[in-house]
Amino acid sequence: MTAELVRGQNHPVSQSRVEIRVSAGTPVLALASLADEQGRLSGSEVLAHPGARSLPGVRAPGELADRHTFAVDLDAVAADVHRVGVLLVLPPGGPVRFGAVPASHVAVADPDGGTEIAGYTLTGLDAESAVIALELYRRQGAWKVRAVGQGYADGLGALLADGGLPAPAAGELAADALRTAVPVKDTDVTLAAMPTLVGDLRAPQTPDQAPAPAPEPPDPIPVSGVPYAGTPGPAPAGDGSPPTISYTHPRRRRTSSEPPEPAPRPAAAAEPGQPPRPVAGDASGWSMDERLYNQVWGMFEDLSRTVAAYRSAVEFADSRMDRELDDALSDPRHRLGGTGNAARDTARARREELVAQAQAVLDRDLAQLIAESEVVEPALPAPYARWDNPVWHGHRTPEEGPLALRLGDLHLPERPDLRIPMLVRLPLERGLWIDNGRTGSEAAMAMDTDRLRRAAMDMAVAHAVRLLAVHPADRFSVHVIDAAGAGAASLAPLVRAGVLAAPPAAGAAGVTRTLAELTRRVDLVQMALRAGAPEDLPPDVDTAEQLLIVHDFPHGFDDRAVTQLRYLADEGASVGVHLLMVADRDEASAYGPLLDPLWRSLMRLSPVPDNHLADPWVQHAWTFEPNLPPQGSRVLDQALDRVAEARRTTRP
Repeated sequence: MTAELVRGQNHPVSQSRVEIRVSAGTPVLALASLADEQGRLSGSEVLAHPGARSLPGVRAPGELADRHTFAVDLDAVAADVHRVGVLLVLPPGGPVRFGAVPASHVAVADPDGGTEIAGYTLTGLDAESAVIALELYRRQGAWKVRAVGQGYADGLGALLADGGLPAPAAGELAADALRTAVPVKDTDVTLAAMPTLVGDLRAPQTPDQAPAPAPEPPDPIPVSGVPYAGTPGPAPAGDGSPPTISYTHPRRRRTSSEPPEPAPRPAAAAEPGQPPRPVAGDASGWSMDERLYNQVWGMFEDLSRTVAAYRSAVEFADSRMDRELDDALSDPRHRLGGTGNAARDTARARREELVAQAQAVLDRDLAQLIAESEVVEPALPAPYARWDNPVWHGHRTPEEGPLALRLGDLHLPERPDLRIPMLVRLPLERGLWIDNGRTGSEAAMAMDTDRLRRAAMDMAVAHAVRLLAVHPADRFSVHVIDAAGAGAASLAPLVRAGVLAAPPAAGAAGVTRTLAELTRRVDLVQMALRAGAPEDLPPDVDTAEQLLIVHDFPHGFDDRAVTQLRYLADEGASVGVHLLMVADRDEASAYGPLLDPLWRSLMRLSPVPDNHLADPWVQHAWTFEPNLPPQGSRVLDQALDRVAEARRTTRP
């Protein structure tokens, strides 16, 4: 039975030799791309096209046509290739956009029996002239097919540049592909004459820019920083839309020229036909920490897309049932002949069948992700681990700073017990805001104000302890502004351990003194960097990373202090001064729109479960839950004792 996929849905490919069949409503150029685990195109052999049809494991079709067949041998694909993409491109001289031609259909089939394994119809395209139709991708040693449907209005050149090729190379490769597919006598194959195929590469996307989002069903929700939270995503627009979780590690640059360590080989399947057993660190990376980070990213994306496919399938089943019911009720023969009830029952039965099929696929994918989570979670290092992970009992102050930090957990309503770690890349590129206001969510409104404020401050202290514990002893300092002293109970572990840079600042004088000191540090470091002499700082300037916890803002702040706080939020992160605010936005409403840029610049977190975050792929509303130490646990005190001891032994 053929699995009909919707955009974002995947399906297992259990055999190594397959055919990919393309049926288009107009002659198109069909190509195959080979990419690494992060989807990047690199090297010379990344595109199979009519002029170079054969690459290891892949043979592309020939000239322009409305029907194509790819031959794929997955066992012959190179070990560093993790994604085989099927690309469709409209040639010059024909239709200029896919929205003007009938929808294309692509299918993965058995080359011997001819049976189709999975199919996908590319609907919803408009101005695009090049599209990634589907991809075969390697996950834990097994191959799957995913319906992609990501189009590019600027043509093949833009698609290749978005995959990581430099703009000139992308344009040249696109030109070569067209030159070999379209006779020169019919088409002048030059960059200037091929805007449809090559796209406008005069202002190309750079490799460090995020790729254009796939046209997934929009349902925007914000998630500042996601379970693959690397570089935090864009700040909320201020219109109530949620922040987007972003882990932009796939395109980050590395200073090392060494190749990444290969991922561990997955264990063999327990039984024939079953997926391989999950393995912790099953991703590429230069270290185990990076492999685990990338693996969490993969789990996050897989969960996001499989739930999107399920929701899309249910929506399709509902709309189909409504259409069939409307047709049945509008047909006089059904009303007069008494067959209306039978037609309604048939429509509902079809709907239930489609939903059952979608649920079966969802359950299969969730079971695999749960199995992977059960392996990965215990293997996480301290910066990524939950507070109840045994790794904290043997943790010692490291010699190097971590790659990322865990802020909490994320989950979706389809499977609330499947938690994805929310990791943010370090150093923080945005400040954090723990919202202790009661209007932030329904859970907050149902909670007593004093308990909510205590939970928010406990959460801030837990983040501060984690940051101190996972950095070298002398490379991270914590400052606290608690003008009214209301956070004393939560701050007690930090004060007792003596790990703060100074006692918590109280009153207006303390606020002024602390902000002046950190503002001066930002100014001096910026001037030193601009002068090209970062080592020529005054001896009293602490060169360690700085974290400022601000509690109960705006209590104790005058206009000058508010301006300095905004300055630290805007300029501090780039020179190692980071902001962690515990505040209720409503209490600062007297400042009006003056503080809007401050709130937008911070990543909002909630001390209670709240679905205010979104993923960068399909914009699901993810429920964020903070991760706090178990009740009665001494894990924070033990971590602080180790930090204090490490500082004593490293001081001259």
